[in-house]
Amino acid sequence: MIDVTPLLDAPALVVKNEDVSLVIADVHLGIEYDLYHSGINIPSQIAGRIERVKRYIGVVKPDRVILLGDVKHNVPRTSYQEEKEVPLFLDELARHAIVEIVPGNHDGGIEALLPHNPDIIPHDAKGAIIDGVAYFHGHTWPGPSLLGCKHWIMSHNHPTIKLTDSVGHTITEQAWIRARLDEGEVKKNYGQEKFEWNDPEVIVVPSFNELCGGIAFNESWHDDLLGPLFTSRAIRLEEAQVYLLDGTYMGTIDGLRKYSREKYKVPGNKARAYRRRKRYRP
Repeated sequence: MIDVTPLLDAPALVVKNEDVSLVIADVHLGIEYDLYHSGINIPSQIAGRIERVKRYIGVVKPDRVILLGDVKHNVPRTSYQEEKEVPLFLDELARHAIVEIVPGNHDGGIEALLPHNPDIIPHDAKGAIIDGVAYFHGHTWPGPSLLGCKHWIMSHNHPTIKLTDSVGHTITEQAWIRARLDEGEVKKNYGQEKFEWNDPEVIVVPSFNELCGGIAFNESWHDDLLGPLFTSRAIRLEEAQVYLLDGTYMGTIDGLRKYSREKYKVPGNKARAYRRRKRYRP
C-alpha cells in the first residue's frame, strides 16, 4: 500500500511503497543571480540548501530523492552560478541516494549540467511513474501513461495561504494542497485516448527555496493559478484541503476565503496594478 506523508516542518514529502522516496520541488538554484540583476544582493545559499536536504535524508533514509521540477532558476539562459551549483548539488545528493529529476519549466538546458553519474536519472517533462506514483511538475498536462495512478504529485505553484485579521494584519504560510479532479475536464484534454481512471488524489508540493515566494491559494481562483490542470478547472479548487508544514489542518480553500483580503473574496477582483515610474538620469 502506498503511503504519502509530508515530512514534519519541512517542504518535503515522503512516499513509501516498495521503496522510500524523498520528494522536494522548486529548488531554483541560481535564483540569487537573478535577484542580483534585479538590485537585490544575496550571497549564494547553496551550502545551506545542500545541508537542508542532507538533514532530510538523515531523517528519512530514502532509496531515492525525487526533484520535482525547477532544479535551476534562470530561463532561457543558464547563469554561471547554475553551471557551478547544479552539478555540485546533484553530486552531493547522489552520494546518499539515487536522484531522479522530473523537469519543470525552468529546467531548459539542464541536460548539459547533469554530472556523468549513473545515480542521477532525468525523466521526461510530462512526468514519470516512479514506484507506482505519478510525478510531474505541473506546467504541462501529465503524460497519458500517468493517468491511471491513484496518487499524482505535482508542484509549480509554490502554494501558500494568506490569512488577514479584522484590522488588516496579514500572515503568509507555506501549505500543502490535497485535491481531487474533475474526470470530465481531464478527459477533454486527452480526447478519444483511452486510459484507466482511479480517481487520483493530487498533492501540490510547496517550494523548497524560501526566496521564491508563493501563490496564496485562498486568494486565488482557477485562472490565477499556473498550469493547465488549474486553468482548465480540472482540479476541484474550492474543495481542496490545506495543511501547514507543521501538520495543522486548515480546512478547505472555500472555507479559508473568509480570511482573505476583501478584494480577493470575489472571482475576477485583482490587486491594483501600479506602473513603475521612469527614472530620468541627468
